Amino acid sequence: MKMVEEIKNHLEYSLIPFWAKLIDEENGGFYGMLDYDLNLDKKSMKGCILNSRIMWFFSEAYLLLEDEKLLRYAEHGYRFLKEKCLDIENGGLFWSVNYKGMPYDTVKHTYNQAFAIYALAAYYKASKDEEALQLAEGIYELIEDKCKDEGGYLEAFDETFHPVSNGKLSENGVIAERTMNTLLHVMEAYTELYRVSGREDVKENLLFILDIFKDKVYNEEKHRQEVFFDRDYNSLIDLISYGHDIEGAWLLERTLEVIGECPQAGAIRKMSEEMADNIYNKAFDGHSVINECENGVENVYRIWWIQAEAMVGFVNAYQDGHGSKYLIAAERIWDYVKEYVVDKRKGSEWYWRLYSDGRPVSGEPIVEPWKCPYHNGRMCMEIVRRLGNDS
Repeated sequence: MKMVEEIKNHLEYSLIPFWAKLIDEENGGFYGMLDYDLNLDKKSMKGCILNSRIMWFFSEAYLLLEDEKLLRYAEHGYRFLKEKCLDIENGGLFWSVNYKGMPYDTVKHTYNQAFAIYALAAYYKASKDEEALQLAEGIYELIEDKCKDEGGYLEAFDETFHPVSNGKLSENGVIAERTMNTLLHVMEAYTELYRVSGREDVKENLLFILDIFKDKVYNEEKHRQEVFFDRDYNSLIDLISYGHDIEGAWLLERTLEVIGECPQAGAIRKMSEEMADNIYNKAFDGHSVINECENGVENVYRIWWIQAEAMVGFVNAYQDGHGSKYLIAAERIWDYVKEYVVDKRKGSEWYWRLYSDGRPVSGEPIVEPWKCPYHNGRMCMEIVRRLGNDS
């Protein structure tokens, strides 16, 4: 299949070389800022989510491509996470460190802890380093001890795990005590931890999370996930996050795939099908997926990560037997990505955000704490793994 070959080449010859050039050999980790004009700021702070995601990317790329240099890049990220991002005294990861690896923003966020688990599980798969698995299990136990109550997972804490306002994962004018986004990525992290550890308590917590998605997060009438909540899961805003819905559609099924059949399986598969169908009908314009819809008003920017997740989500729906239209949609999004989202300037990667006519929004960084190879790199690897045998 032409798309699979192109995507594999994009991974090997564009994404991997770009992110490898961001290795900071002097201070560790990866440089944290490349602005829109491709100016590299070697003294910018380093987001711990960014570094976790890059470490994850190189670990998974090694598992797919079996190129030893990729494992070395992952190991570079592992050392930085272990030595600089982890708070040895109080536990957990800082939100960010400065360019030398000293604590910069000491907020402890559940979302951030989850991505460390996700990265460490992938690195353990790639390296078989038992210490990485032990670190992942330690952070998992910390989340369960410090970041959870009887209703689910809370969001933001100070350095010593006293609750603080969730400004980092709240948007659209609300401050949320719980978010779909954090829950989704705790689930994603626990899924990969269960894959490598087989711990039954991790599985039990995944079943607990699936119940929350089914009973609290998913809006059956509107075929969407609610996004921001108070502590009692009352939705705070009328918002459809198209990117998170299509991402959730396949990540929920990935959890089922890893843990096996469970009482929630039928309801989760129904949710996945409905969300994919809703995105296809409401947000896909024949070549790309728009951003979100708040109070009935559509935000029509094309966001880089949403295109990547839509490709995986639509391929997942196709593989679930919901019709070839989803595979065609993924192919058309890839054509759009090649033409508009990939920044063809030498030394760049993907634009962050585009206008509806395909023009990039100037000023948006190419690399910053949220802009990393997690979404587009994962898309490449998922498409190759899912469709590679069809080529």
